Amino acid sequence: MFGRQTQGSVVCASCGRLVGVNDEVCYTCGRRNPGLWGFSPLLRRLGNDLGFVPLVTWGSAGLYAAMLLVSGSGIRMGGMFSFLAPSTKSLFLFGASGGLPVFRYDRWWTVLSAGWLHAGLLHILFNMLWVRQLGPACAELYGAGRMIIIYTVAGVVGFAASSLAWLRLGGIPVLGGAGFTVGASAPVFGLLGALVLYGQRSGSSMTKREGLHYALMLGLFGLIMPGVDNWAHAGGFAGGWLAAKLLDPLKPERIDHLAAAALCVLATIGAIAASIVHGLALFGGR
Repeated sequence: MFGRQTQGSVVCASCGRLVGVNDEVCYTCGRRNPGLWGFSPLLRRLGNDLGFVPLVTWGSAGLYAAMLLVSGSGIRMGGMFSFLAPSTKSLFLFGASGGLPVFRYDRWWTVLSAGWLHAGLLHILFNMLWVRQLGPACAELYGAGRMIIIYTVAGVVGFAASSLAWLRLGGIPVLGGAGFTVGASAPVFGLLGALVLYGQRSGSSMTKREGLHYALMLGLFGLIMPGVDNWAHAGGFAGGWLAAKLLDPLKPERIDHLAAAALCVLATIGAIAASIVHGLALFGGR
């Protein structure tokens, strides 16, 4: 049923060695229930990221299209990075983060939802290209569950950092955080931080060098270009690095990592839903 395998051998979800589908423990890496209750072959068809990268890509695209529909005549067309930009009201409604939503409107959950929203056509295209490049690479090194956790934690830390910087340093150029912010760049920097940590833990100088190279390149771009949320980038990198350190890529992925990853996805969906419900109530009262 649903592609479940009940007998024979499967590939361990952590180490890639053959195990019995009903084995309680992988005798190579020690992972419990390595056959994932017989659903391992089905899950592997989704790719090494378990379908998370397509979920982010199509989910972000769907939310972007929905925001444009809600924006109506309020769609902004000026500037390279604000071409086909949803209205500020629609961004707020769907869960934009930053100092204003978090502290003025108490929408603290937007640190989860903002990473799936984008403020223009080029904004979403560039971010999704990075997600598609870095997501599978991190899943290969950490496993899908830990990659999803890192992605989510990095977004939360990045947007929280930007919101706090706005509260404490608002008005200071570059250092002042963002009153209003969206985009997958915070979790993307988190994936770069995870790559750097993997290079440090494993001794892979190439992985560490590439992760730092792209992080510094994108960070410099953010300092030069106006309107870039540098606090979200820096916070995302730090959050991704710390989460990767706690999860330890040199140890096999566990079942509870997959459970935590599922909770991350559900919490993000819940945050977007809460933003819409709260936003409609807020706008309806005006």
